[in-house]
Amino acid sequence: MSEHIQLSLALCRIGFYTCLRTLCCKGPPPPRPEYDVVCIGLTGSGKSSLLSRLCRESTDTIVPTTGFSIKAVPFQNAILNVKELGGNTSKLCADHIKKYWSRYYQGSQGVVFVVNSACSAAELEASRAELHSALQHPQLCTLPFLILANHQDQPAARPAPEIKKYFELEPLARGKRWVLAGSSAADVEGLRETFSQLISLLEEREAEPARI
Repeated sequence: MSEHIQLSLALCRIGFYTCLRTLCCKGPPPPRPEYDVVCIGLTGSGKSSLLSRLCRESTDTIVPTTGFSIKAVPFQNAILNVKELGGNTSKLCADHIKKYWSRYYQGSQGVVFVVNSACSAAELEASRAELHSALQHPQLCTLPFLILANHQDQPAARPAPEIKKYFELEPLARGKRWVLAGSSAADVEGLRETFSQLISLLEEREAEPARI
């Protein structure tokens, strides 16, 4: 009988140490992939507010970005290192700032283009021209695009399908990876879901065999 008890105790000890080793020796979870993304759009489109909300930061003291800023935006399955480039709606400042945009494109793996869907007709046309330019830029034209029709919570906001039609995206972006969606800094969950679509496009592009 004592032998059976000793054997049972030994088996229990083995099981205990096995469980303990499994718990103690379990390595850290694999690191999330990181993607470098450039975020562009005219002043007033809401780029800074959207990124701050995604990072759970206060938006009370946000001012238009001058030059550029970088934020690491965490998601469950990836981290987006977003480089936000300042824009401006005044002709003189816009031309001065945007001529330097391409210097910051190098190394980008994706593009976020933010449009103020409640802006004036003139500003919407300026955004359209900038988006067309970005879609055809040699450093960006092969990258996935996330196009956000922002400020959807404002009364004058144009719906995303109207923006899509006005920007003539179907013929221009044919064959490219892109997503166009409405957005608002007030809807963080919806915003995160939309950015998850961009992450899926980035993963698809990364999984492709390298072109020779």
